[in-house]
Amino acid sequence: MTEHSEYSLPPKTGFVLTHFLTVADVARSADFYARILGGQVLRSGEPTILQVANSWIILNVGGGPTDDKPTVTLHPPQQLDEATSFMNIRVADVQACYEEWSAKGAEFLTEPKDHVAEIRCYMRDPDGYLIEVGQSRM
Repeated sequence: MTEHSEYSLPPKTGFVLTHFLTVADVARSADFYARILGGQVLRSGEPTILQVANSWIILNVGGGPTDDKPTVTLHPPQQLDEATSFMNIRVADVQACYEEWSAKGAEFLTEPKDHVAEIRCYMRDPDGYLIEVGQSRM
């Protein structure tokens, strides 16, 4: 793995918080996060690791239980109208991001909506993961 910025994996001290996504096609998902969000691939293959802004996303295919998670099966979202978590991206200008990322092929559920303390909208990645894009007014 090559260090591409002031951040590095693994951390030299403390810890780094990353988000792991189980995906159907690692290359397709890596392309989405690189093309739409400007992510930089730090490691290709299975798993693929990307630096996105000041965080990291790990992409890998699903699979059955392993010795360290003996009862857990990983898979991409199966019911797109149900979510138990989602990625949240805070931006300086939500309308500009909506327009730029839409032009790059991102599929938003709606245009940005005004919710008093914030303006927000949601998009999905290729596997259906929900991503909130919001601009705070605080």
